[in-house]
Amino acid sequence: MLEYIKMPQLGESVTEGTIDRWLVKPGDQVEQYDSLAELTTDKVTADLPSQLSGTIQEILVQEGETVAVGEIVCSIVVEHGGTQETSTATEAVVQSPVEKPVKSATKSDATSKKRVSPVVGKLIDEYHLNIDLIEGTGSGGRVTRKDVMRAVESGIMSSQLTHEEKPAIRDTQVKEATPEENGDVVIPVTSIRKTIAKRMTDSVTQIPHAWMTIEVDVTDLVKLRNAHKNQFKEQEGYNLTYFAFFVKAVAQALKEYPMMNSVWKGDSIIQKKAVNMSIAVASDDELFVPVIQNCDQLSIAGIASQIASLAEKGRKKRLSVQDMSGGTFTVNNTGSFGSVHSAGIINAPQAAILQVESIVKKPVIIGDGMFAARDMVNLCLSLDHRILDGLICGKFLARVKELLENMNISSTSVY
Repeated sequence: MLEYIKMPQLGESVTEGTIDRWLVKPGDQVEQYDSLAELTTDKVTADLPSQLSGTIQEILVQEGETVAVGEIVCSIVVEHGGTQETSTATEAVVQSPVEKPVKSATKSDATSKKRVSPVVGKLIDEYHLNIDLIEGTGSGGRVTRKDVMRAVESGIMSSQLTHEEKPAIRDTQVKEATPEENGDVVIPVTSIRKTIAKRMTDSVTQIPHAWMTIEVDVTDLVKLRNAHKNQFKEQEGYNLTYFAFFVKAVAQALKEYPMMNSVWKGDSIIQKKAVNMSIAVASDDELFVPVIQNCDQLSIAGIASQIASLAEKGRKKRLSVQDMSGGTFTVNNTGSFGSVHSAGIINAPQAAILQVESIVKKPVIIGDGMFAARDMVNLCLSLDHRILDGLICGKFLARVKELLENMNISSTSVY
């Protein structure tokens, strides 16, 4: 019996996913729960599990193609008489493929015989393309997202478009040298990089950013961390990082200034009860933002454990949907790269992001005009001016500063 596997919904707000790499090919035998492909969404990288045991018949979505949740991605032949568990799972993830023919942008009397996915059809309409002029490289000549974008980039528009229908183009065309001619290196844009680009572009174009920076004396905090780090690493098996102390202070301040822990919902602002701290985790050229759930309820050691665990998952690309969901505020450890001042881009729909910069020794005036070498750090806040203003952000940063400057060996417990 022929069945169909579709793109799953890997998160509440996820509407589409990209097939990064197929792990199977037509003719392969698979068992229930075997991984069929690696997927990427704007939330997470995950595997596509098979809910059926059988033989892969056809791959319907090519690598690099982005399709809507619920769209058919491959077909599989299964034997009759499956278990009730398998049948139930099948109903949840498969359906008969239904693809509508797409109207040609230049034909008024008929529709094209080519069939495409809803996502691809939307792109064709958006760019006013004639589908009959686009060569399909997908299964059975199917037009894919890559084919459409290739047509857009190469300027393949129908010559039958009326003057009014034709999109504006440059009056002059400048021939540019190919990479082979001038030694440039062409780097393909990965789906993760495309997702990052889209989210960052959306953030800076839709959110009115404003910025504040505060300087904090963390001399006593440095002494506290140095006093515990070796024994902590030996006992726990992971590092006691400075970042854990900063995250702890921010989490406590968020409880005292809950407006900072809000998200934008268009016609309303939602002040979140749970303090779920998003932290930036880098892997090569990829950036993930996993979440420490209920961060305010954890000790410094507990936060350090979560940071180590999420960072390891990120490096191995094993972050789950749950790991990436529910963040209410973001703290970014830019100081780990030596940065001393930066302006972060807000992780929408959150209200703000805090950049923790490098700890630097500086000569500072203390007491009655005396100079001393102190460990200083900049905390740089980017805020959504639709939700927050300078008054509350100033009070919030002042409280974070107070908490950090009062972390010391005599009064602060790591556990």
